[in-house]
Amino acid sequence: MSQYAIEYQIQPISPEAHLFEVRLDIHQPAPEGQCLFMPAWIPGSYMIRDFARNIVSIEASCQGQTVALQKLDKQRWQAAPCEGALQLRYSVYAWDLSVRSAHLDQNHGYFNGSSVFLAVEGQQEQACALTILPPDGERYTAWRLATTLAPITAKSWQFGSFCADDYEALIDHPVEMGEFTLLEFSARGIPHAISLTGRHYADGERLKRDLQRICEYHIDLFGEAPMTRYLFQVMVVDDGYGGLEHRSSTSLLCSRDDLPLPGEEAISEGYRRFLGLCSHEYFHSWQVKRIKPIEFIPYQLAEESHTTLLWAFEGFTAYYDDISLVRCGLITAESYLELLGETITRVQRHSGRHKQSLAESSFDAWTKFYKQDENAPNAIVSYYTKGSLVALLLDLQIRLHSQGQRSLDDVMRLLWQEHGKPNLGINSPQLEALCSAIAGVNLSDFFDQAVRGRGELPLADWLGQIGLLLHWRAASSNTDKGGTAGNTTAQQALALGVRYGAAAYGAKLMNVFEHGPAQQAGLSAGDVIIAVDGLRASQDNIEKLLAWQRGKAHVRLHVFRRDELFTVEVGIQAAPQDTCWLELDKNASTAAQIQRDAWLRA
Repeated sequence: MSQYAIEYQIQPISPEAHLFEVRLDIHQPAPEGQCLFMPAWIPGSYMIRDFARNIVSIEASCQGQTVALQKLDKQRWQAAPCEGALQLRYSVYAWDLSVRSAHLDQNHGYFNGSSVFLAVEGQQEQACALTILPPDGERYTAWRLATTLAPITAKSWQFGSFCADDYEALIDHPVEMGEFTLLEFSARGIPHAISLTGRHYADGERLKRDLQRICEYHIDLFGEAPMTRYLFQVMVVDDGYGGLEHRSSTSLLCSRDDLPLPGEEAISEGYRRFLGLCSHEYFHSWQVKRIKPIEFIPYQLAEESHTTLLWAFEGFTAYYDDISLVRCGLITAESYLELLGETITRVQRHSGRHKQSLAESSFDAWTKFYKQDENAPNAIVSYYTKGSLVALLLDLQIRLHSQGQRSLDDVMRLLWQEHGKPNLGINSPQLEALCSAIAGVNLSDFFDQAVRGRGELPLADWLGQIGLLLHWRAASSNTDKGGTAGNTTAQQALALGVRYGAAAYGAKLMNVFEHGPAQQAGLSAGDVIIAVDGLRASQDNIEKLLAWQRGKAHVRLHVFRRDELFTVEVGIQAAPQDTCWLELDKNASTAAQIQRDAWLRA
């Protein structure tokens, strides 16, 4: 008998049909009949995804004889009792090009364990082995493997056998296979690598150099690395963005244009966004993967695990992802302030911040944040964006209350030492008490206001105390993200209170903001404006057509709702002052400038 009570084997058996085949050997099945289940969600992405739906076929056997399988619910099976080892074979459909599930074609294969490996109920704590085989055929002889699973027989970047301490570890090391670009570097003595899958023209040396600075900054912040090696798995596509953290790796999806080209020296907006994504997921190696809400210890993968703390775990991470870029010298202070202004703008433009607190947003992530519809801006607040602003305010308050002797960095280090390394988890009262202790003042009123309340955050007051000026202006266009002063000489834009999207004809309404002119006139998300005052409209020209109506109280629109055409008179108004930009206060006191420099340079 193998030293492992549970053994898995996975192989792409039909890349053109997007099928993996998995074999599962259970050497000591439950005498009453072994139960198995497929996770309903993947840690880090808080939505029920029902991975069991991708199982195409499944069968069980014992000593060469078929064993009956009874399906108990949408994701659980029970095998009939048997004498000896139980073996299951099943195929999994893999055609989700994302960081959350599995994808397979003739060019590459990728999977998260939670979407392909059945859990053996009652034996999730058992160590297990995994053998990963390449597809059959000559066209796949050049394929390699990128994962941080611990090898048994597998050589570096090759197929073979691996092991995991338990099921939770097994599913926390995603696997990429194919002909990828491999870049390797070291950060504070820890081996790191980047695998780039998909056609790209990236400057690999620059990628290694820049990611090394980010990784070393985060390692220095916490005082140590929690992993012995790390892998950035990057899927390069024409248009994409996303990331998911794992204990010693991250899966990333990025646009080809976001990667730096050889010879480029400046950091483009796209590359800055990619570096922020890498920074975000790497920070999660401590925050979320090891420092966890107590509700996640252990993960309950068959159903939702609600917590009110996602605002801290994702919000703190969203704060550090960008500010780390300026602190490690990759971007300028002005560039960071532009990013911060964009974040403030995103929060300000959504009236949902007055209807849902951060604690509520965290708890309802499963049903609201991850299942957003066209009314989301009017109904919810993002625990990422507003959470990052609360983290900013916490950082500033701790710095100012302690006369610059402490910061949010001290909170993170203490969280790591007292909750992450011992794998204890943390709840809201503990987190708030820890922040208050570091600040040296009771911050309970702040948490009541910022986390459990629905009012405005006192950003201007606290930013002003470190010599930053917060300004508001109207958006200049439908694509204006804020962060800059904009065109100060242009006439103020006119607005209908909507967000436009592309349509085969006209301009499609993606969101209709509450109390705006469009909503008051009866327009709804999904409507397509095809003409403004008798002139044909499109996403590209509708703002110009509206500008020509300046001075009028109403404008006549021709609109399609589904296949029905109607005409509506809509009031037009000046765009609201909801677009933020920040600047350094040249007249700030010396004390404020010292605090500002310390904050930006850490």
